[in-house]
Amino acid sequence: MSNEKSINLLLVDDEVKFLESLSQRLSLRDFDVTTASDGQQAIKAAKGGKFDVAILDLRMPGMDGTEVLKILKDKHKWLEVIMLTGYGSIDSAAECTRLGAFGYLEKPYDFDKLVDVLKEAYTARLKKKFQRDKKRMEDIEFLSMGSPMSILTSLRRLDDDEK
Repeated sequence: MSNEKSINLLLVDDEVKFLESLSQRLSLRDFDVTTASDGQQAIKAAKGGKFDVAILDLRMPGMDGTEVLKILKDKHKWLEVIMLTGYGSIDSAAECTRLGAFGYLEKPYDFDKLVDVLKEAYTARLKKKFQRDKKRMEDIEFLSMGSPMSILTSLRRLDDDEK
């Protein structure tokens, strides 16, 4: 059962024992963790749930972490993604950052540092979302000063931007 104060986390790694261990450790830190052992499961889980942050393994059989990153960032604009890999390189870090990853950590990782990066990613997510909401409210306030037909047209445009 989800705790409303928890950060909703999608954890994706093909190493099942690592996935289970990290999931348990993060759950003890009050994260609400959903796991997936491959890219397809991750995308399916993301469709069905509202996640704040995802941790993706870079190298997985089938769909690798960069492919999953592209899809998640395209379909879930407020989701922050942290890449966690045992095969890190400057090139892959640059590629993941270009694709929208919030962070890039190498295994073996420091657990407390991972928790800190998760919290930073969540904070960044909230700031982006609140800034967007503030801008939308300012737009609506400005529109409310216009004629009724222009208000409706503009509100429809704002609504369509969210679809």
